[in-house]
Amino acid sequence: MSPATIFNIHLVLGYVPWLLCFGAYIWPRLKLMDRVEAHRAIATLHSFRFFGLVFLLPGVVGPDLPAGFAVFAAYGDFATGLLAMLALLAARRPSIFWPLVVTFNLVGIADLVVDYYHGSVLHLPELAGQLGATYAIPILYVPLLMITHVTALYL
Repeated sequence: MSPATIFNIHLVLGYVPWLLCFGAYIWPRLKLMDRVEAHRAIATLHSFRFFGLVFLLPGVVGPDLPAGFAVFAAYGDFATGLLAMLALLAARRPSIFWPLVVTFNLVGIADLVVDYYHGSVLHLPELAGQLGATYAIPILYVPLLMITHVTALYL
């Protein structure tokens, strides 16, 4: 099996266990929570997206990882993480909290969609080995991020 095929299988199947876990354990709890608390829980998860800057670290990613992918992925994650942190800091001020919640979720979704687009256009599946230590991010972390962004907008 080619590396591109394995990467694409990983991308698709990364959603399956998260959707199963989300449906069984996370969604039932989020539905019972106060709206602010549910959004704070989601923002807490997304506040760790500052870690996306790792796509810019030589030695962590391969030298042939397309800059067109790495730069957008890194700074989109960073911006989303900072916005999520600001939302958490503003949780006691609804007039600031809610616009930040909407903003970090829209920026986060846009970031992930643009990353999928850039990955496709730049043939990232064929270069999946260039992701190096960051390989787990699109496979394990991104599906949960997308699911929780959609959930946040639904709530």
